[in-house]
Amino acid sequence: MSNALRTPEERFIAASDYDWAPNYTENLPGYEGLRMHLVDEGPARAGQVYLCLHGEPTWGFLYRKMLPVFLETKARVVIPDMFGFGRSDKPVDDGVYDWSFHRESLVALIEQRDLKGITLVCQDWGGILGLTLPMQMPERFDRILVMNTLLGTGDDELPPGFFAWRQFVREQPDFSIGQLMQRACPTLTTSDLEAYEAPFPDASYRAGVRRFPDMVPDRPDADGAEVSRQAREWLRNEWSGESFAAVGAQDPVLGVPAMETVVSHIRGCPPPLVLEDAGHFAQEAGEEIARAALTAWGDLESDDDR
Repeated sequence: MSNALRTPEERFIAASDYDWAPNYTENLPGYEGLRMHLVDEGPARAGQVYLCLHGEPTWGFLYRKMLPVFLETKARVVIPDMFGFGRSDKPVDDGVYDWSFHRESLVALIEQRDLKGITLVCQDWGGILGLTLPMQMPERFDRILVMNTLLGTGDDELPPGFFAWRQFVREQPDFSIGQLMQRACPTLTTSDLEAYEAPFPDASYRAGVRRFPDMVPDRPDADGAEVSRQAREWLRNEWSGESFAAVGAQDPVLGVPAMETVVSHIRGCPPPLVLEDAGHFAQEAGEEIARAALTAWGDLESDDDR
């Protein structure tokens, strides 16, 4: 494995709302020499596991409002930082990062931790990668909670706004993550913005951030496209678990139309909960989404039942 950087721990002081004990794994098969960080809370032998996958350019901090709600049900919550993000190690060579590099690291983590009874909670790249996982290990997955994402099948037209985003990152690879998050989520506090910036002291830490936009499969032979097409067919025809979808309507790229398409590919998934004031990072309205999903699934009482 190429050289990798490790963000100094003091950078994360701003993430005071995400003050959960860090967990690290350094022996994922195929990723020797790299340390992955994850939050792993709740009973180790809980019957339900919420596996929460972040996207670009965020990290597990994005789930700080959903995690406590999931823990109310006495479930286990696992929130990894993908390599290149959060507290996980960050290979400095842009060429290390491709679609399969990220997906296989998630497969390895699930198998290493022997996660079962999984509720997949995903958004953005967490969905692009995560929605392909249940077909590979269906015995491990029970439910899906999906937000503002897509399936990278390479044969569906990508939203026009995506190409503008890709071009922006190509032209400004060291863009301000704090400014991006502030535009998308105007109610974020100064400490929230600092927490989102925390993993990346300088441009050398940002190879993973630079690479994600170019990795979205945009043609049938792109890395990940064939697996995504297989996942689309499997989710349409074989998925038998429960599902819930939510969408931040202010997302200019992966908003309501994109999420309606995703929902149409997930067998039995009801229409998405539309959050009119939320944007791409729907987890910033995470408590509302988590409570709505858990109420729909019968894990929490509705307000009318209390």
